[in-house]
Amino acid sequence: MRELIIDENSAGQRLDRVLAKYMNKAPSSFFYKMMRKKNITLNGKKCEGTERVQPGDVVKLFLADETIDQFREVKPIPGVNGSAGNRGTGAIVQVKKAPAEVKLNIVYEDKDILLINKPAGMLSQKAQPEDVSLNEYMISYLLSAGRITDAQLETFRPSVCNRLDRNTSGMVICGKSLRGAQEMAKLLKNRTLRKRYLCLVKGVLKGEQRIEGHLVKDEKTNQVTIHRTPVEGSVPIVTVYRNMLDNGQVTLLEVELITGKSHQIRAHLASIGHEIIGDMKYGDTVMNKAFGERYGLRIQLLHAWKLNFPNMSEEFARLSRKEYTANVPPIMKRVLTGEGLWLPGIQED
Repeated sequence: MRELIIDENSAGQRLDRVLAKYMNKAPSSFFYKMMRKKNITLNGKKCEGTERVQPGDVVKLFLADETIDQFREVKPIPGVNGSAGNRGTGAIVQVKKAPAEVKLNIVYEDKDILLINKPAGMLSQKAQPEDVSLNEYMISYLLSAGRITDAQLETFRPSVCNRLDRNTSGMVICGKSLRGAQEMAKLLKNRTLRKRYLCLVKGVLKGEQRIEGHLVKDEKTNQVTIHRTPVEGSVPIVTVYRNMLDNGQVTLLEVELITGKSHQIRAHLASIGHEIIGDMKYGDTVMNKAFGERYGLRIQLLHAWKLNFPNMSEEFARLSRKEYTANVPPIMKRVLTGEGLWLPGIQED
């Protein structure tokens, strides 16, 4: 017999979801059969699987260890090489990933969420099974810092809530608890989180403009095209940009996503002739080569800069109307300074 005690991180899930995470190779029919036979109970009583578990609930599995183990696949988490001490707000945790050392920059952390300043070059989530992404590094950080335990991962795995392209840097939201992940997912779905980006683009764009279009994604090539009018398979997109400063050749923009689709900012700006500097997929080859030679630039100068929360529910009142900023990477400061576009309101990581 094994016993699972529900903690706050796992609370709110349906019982059958908890069981499916703990015994992740078992078919759902197995759980329902075991519950009917009272080989799986909730707080000592017969259960159906639809119950929402709460902190302190006890799930008992009256099953042989061999049966449980054959239905369990424990996924490894990459190891962490971090220093002890304060790892709260503003902490930087070092994670070994050969051949270079990667740092996780924690912008904000509480019991339910993490805001992380992701470096360019790191995946937000796995693209292939063998990948190591921010999601794995985030779980490693939580384990090493004592925020979660291996046992807790058996019924709930913290996860990244929004994605940035591999070569886009900046703010990523992570759910530490189930309620945190659900609340952030709701905000993202309802588009009530205000997300602003910094980017450097070819040419001059003046003032503030709202541009609209229709985006089609080719899943095979992972590339999107923008159309002025609806076409088959397209989704409407809206992007707002504001000139922060220009030098007559390139413009530093603050961009706000009204909709949030794959490659939206990169492709939308490219579609109006103002490609992001350093963007190898949608960018201008000649401009990219010039900036590469001048500054050693190898990434697109697009950074998820600021995140503003709306009025929140009582449970998340601590986040109401709060603004968080992810400092820009050193290469972005170097380019902006060299182009005479560095502004006092921007901070380097």
